[in-house]
Amino acid sequence: DVQLQASGGGSVQAGESLRLSCATSGFTFADYSIGWFRQVPGKEREGIACIGKTDGRSNYGNSVKGRFAISRDMTNNTMYLQMDMLRPEDTAVYYCAARRGWPRANGDEYNFWGQGTLVTVSS
Repeated sequence: DVQLQASGGGSVQAGESLRLSCATSGFTFADYSIGWFRQVPGKEREGIACIGKTDGRSNYGNSVKGRFAISRDMTNNTMYLQMDMLRPEDTAVYYCAARRGWPRANGDEYNFWGQGTLVTVSS
């Protein structure tokens, strides 16, 4: 079975950092682009970061550019999202996802999804 297990969410103060992890299994991690998304209840899902299979090129949403960093570890099939200088508007449920093909910002193009981890940032 395909599994993506997100973890690392929590409650922090504005300006602090968090690192999200997403452990994957059940598919060939190296053959998939990966992405992180977030969603606030009542709002549309937002693509915030994605990275390709092997060349390391990453893309970020404007709202997180310069503050968040996506990475992947092929040795343990895990993806990460380092989040620095967190703001109250970053409060959301964060999801990891994988797609076979080039990285995309549109979540509808992703094949596999994790269950989400809640990040709460207070001012």
